[in-house]
Amino acid sequence: MSDSDTVRRQNRGLVLEALRLSGPLSRTQLAAETGLSHATITAITQDMVAQNLLRDLPAERPEGKSRGRPAVDIGFNRAAAYVALVEVDVNRTRLSLVDYGGTLVDRVEFANDAATFRDTPAPDHLAARIEQLRARNPQEAPRLRRIAISLQGILDRDGASLKWSPVAHLAGHDIAGALSARFAMPVSLYKRGRLLAEGTRWLDPDLRDAGVATVFVGSTVAMGITFSGEVTGRDHEGATEFGHMNHIPDGALCRCGMRGCVEAYAADYGILRAAYSVPDHHAPAATVPPAQYEGLIDRAHQGDRAVTHAFNLAGRAIGFGLNRLMAVFDPAHIVIVGPGARAFPFMRAEIEAALSASLVCRVNGMPQMQTHLDESEPIFRGLTMKALHEVDQGEFALLAASESL
Repeated sequence: MSDSDTVRRQNRGLVLEALRLSGPLSRTQLAAETGLSHATITAITQDMVAQNLLRDLPAERPEGKSRGRPAVDIGFNRAAAYVALVEVDVNRTRLSLVDYGGTLVDRVEFANDAATFRDTPAPDHLAARIEQLRARNPQEAPRLRRIAISLQGILDRDGASLKWSPVAHLAGHDIAGALSARFAMPVSLYKRGRLLAEGTRWLDPDLRDAGVATVFVGSTVAMGITFSGEVTGRDHEGATEFGHMNHIPDGALCRCGMRGCVEAYAADYGILRAAYSVPDHHAPAATVPPAQYEGLIDRAHQGDRAVTHAFNLAGRAIGFGLNRLMAVFDPAHIVIVGPGARAFPFMRAEIEAALSASLVCRVNGMPQMQTHLDESEPIFRGLTMKALHEVDQGEFALLAASESL
């Protein structure tokens, strides 16, 4: 590849990245965002419009401005490509078809239980679900370019499978390799904690460049971290297993098989166990139906002391986990997401008490705390942006001017 080809592909990547970050822009705005000359922007966008990757879009005019040449923005051609997004957690599998512009086209959802991946190996089960999504969308299926999967657990080093997962029988399979061979396209696996961090900053522009710890509370306890807008953590996967940080040595039994994890006190099964005074060494429930967990939250709001105490214990576990985190990372914001965010009023005092015992908080002050009730939206947004970025930079930025879709 010549130097000029390399520069050209880098410039195409810059244009696609700017549009992905900011939405439709004029050519003048693109030049300012990318640092490229107006002539270079014109040449690149002409190529990509001819390749049906981008489209000229009528720009909104300021009120009262109607004379002169119509303003034109550049945006994505939504029909240029599609990605399939798969979100797997303890209670459900959700599949979404998203177009190249990032718009949701179709969605299907299936309940999971302890037998879901026992009876059918994970790669086969997920392949069947993806085939269903494709069959529902016969016009879009031929332009499906990539599959991206959100999973709970610990990924192996090559990112093709899970070494461990709270989802029964999901780990130990080459999920990415099997699905890539089946559908003849790239398949990527992502930890849910990373996607929580990615998606939260996409949803709130004020968090875009901030240090944020995003904590999921629900069927599990998970965390994603961004530092100055960049995801951090082992192998750039955000955070590893905050929920399995030890809270009390030899404490309550966790689903992972260890004792005393934060999750054993703060996940839905920990709340259920404490609310009914079940001994903490008893095996946790394999799954807790969402309606039952919501019922516990409602009981706390109605003043049920046993349930309120269970959420207090959850807040204490999360708070001291965050206390330990503050010794190595000082986020300006903590965002609680997921079903447990509705119970935040019963956890907040314990979380703040634990944080106030941190030297960093005493010196720098408390991080700002907020909630986001729907965890599925940041996960979905993070997964969408990751999948489309890979299509942008891994495929379409590399197209020569003479190539077309």
